[in-house]
Amino acid sequence: MSTRCPPMTSRRWRRAFTLIEILATLAVLGLVLPTVMQGLSLCLATASHARSQAQATALMQAKLGELVAANQWNQNSWAGDWKPDWPDYHWSAQMADWDGSYVRQLTVNVGWQERGTPRDISLTTLVYTDPNE
Repeated sequence: MSTRCPPMTSRRWRRAFTLIEILATLAVLGLVLPTVMQGLSLCLATASHARSQAQATALMQAKLGELVAANQWNQNSWAGDWKPDWPDYHWSAQMADWDGSYVRQLTVNVGWQERGTPRDISLTTLVYTDPNE
């Protein structure tokens, strides 16, 4: 009885990747990866902008409510910030006449820096000024 070694089958050699397959994969990754990273960077920047804008909006609404509720809107223009809680944000407010009646227009503007670019948003409301005061 003779024992024979089984011949090398092609299946045994096909278990590993060839050099050409690995190089092709690296080339495709080299083309796709920068685009994916740029997309992720854009998503992160957009999320950061949305978070900053939402925070500025909340601060602005609070300041507008505070000015109206405390009757602190009698000046024509004033400004401030929210240090130390929100040091990146600052606000200004302006009062203007509206249609010549006892109603005046109060505008609150909130500004901040985002990636070296100044950003701001405004909110306007009308307040009734009592002529007897």
